[in-house]
Amino acid sequence: MTDSSEPPTREAADGQPYERVLVLALSRGGGLDDEDRTRLRATGAHAAESGTPLHEVIDAHLGVRCQTSRPAAGPEAPATPAHVVRLVRDVAVALTEGYESAHRAAIRREEETRHAFIDELLRGPGDLGRMAEQAHRVGFQLTGPHRVAVARAKTPFTAVDPATRYVDEAMSARRYEPACLVTAKDGLLVCVAGGSGPAACEDFAEAVTRSAARHPLIAVSRPRPGANGVVRSFREALETLELADRLALPRRVIHAADLLVFQVLGRDRAAITDLVATVLGGLEQARGGPGPLLHTLTAYFDSGCAHTVTARRLGLSVRAVTYRLARIRTLTGYDPALPDERYTLQTAALGARLLNWPSRPLQPVD
Repeated sequence: MTDSSEPPTREAADGQPYERVLVLALSRGGGLDDEDRTRLRATGAHAAESGTPLHEVIDAHLGVRCQTSRPAAGPEAPATPAHVVRLVRDVAVALTEGYESAHRAAIRREEETRHAFIDELLRGPGDLGRMAEQAHRVGFQLTGPHRVAVARAKTPFTAVDPATRYVDEAMSARRYEPACLVTAKDGLLVCVAGGSGPAACEDFAEAVTRSAARHPLIAVSRPRPGANGVVRSFREALETLELADRLALPRRVIHAADLLVFQVLGRDRAAITDLVATVLGGLEQARGGPGPLLHTLTAYFDSGCAHTVTARRLGLSVRAVTYRLARIRTLTGYDPALPDERYTLQTAALGARLLNWPSRPLQPVD
């Protein structure tokens, strides 16, 4: 050790770099200078990057020399306990600052990698080899079936939204196999869940509903295999959200499989418009417009064509339901009691819901 009567220089101090920092700092009266702090922050950052626990780093710097290296702060001023305490604090703070800074930077890099991977996955995979490498980094399995659930609320979801973080943490805590990915995209909250079962997407819907009182609407796709299947499932979930809006469905969680008939009808808008106009157009002659009779017809089909159940749902008498069905038969020329004609009426009624008729007039499609 350097003679205590003369403060040691950086070059003359013995031992490891962190020991020299302590010796020099004590010789100056127990404080760190800017170079010392920079060196300690760099040491903390390196420890974080190498995976060394923070307590081991602090112990290495303070556990040995702090009590044995007691050079004088000057010819007449020995290092006091206050100097030592200040040094211990400053060293611990500088190491922790560097360690935490590197840790936050690593988290940001991982988040950026994860979000970039999800964005590319939802857009459509380009280089599958690179995608597979990224999938391994984020713990996602590209092979096998996947479902996609999409949530929308009145207030758009963002990456820094507390609701987004809550749902992400809730899904991560369940440790699904294969893993799930949650991200905010274009104001929506998206969950890509591995496996063919609906459990993960149902848990996602429950977490979204609990996350904020924003009355979310959640659409869940059917399962499809592979990276390309994720893209198709994502698009199907978006289409299901749009369709649920047009149909004004009261449910908060809509499965694409439940709306397949509407998707089939919607693919040929000209045909379904013509069907509604041809089959149900006569209802416009009814007193009060077609709305009440169309509502009765829909409730009748939803009730399994049972007059009593229909009456209970509508708050009418069975006689009133019977009268309305007779008026529908008269005005349309189709009898809902006959199987073949019932199918035509039911398909037209579904088309009317899809087109939001009669609230919106039918527009001819070329």
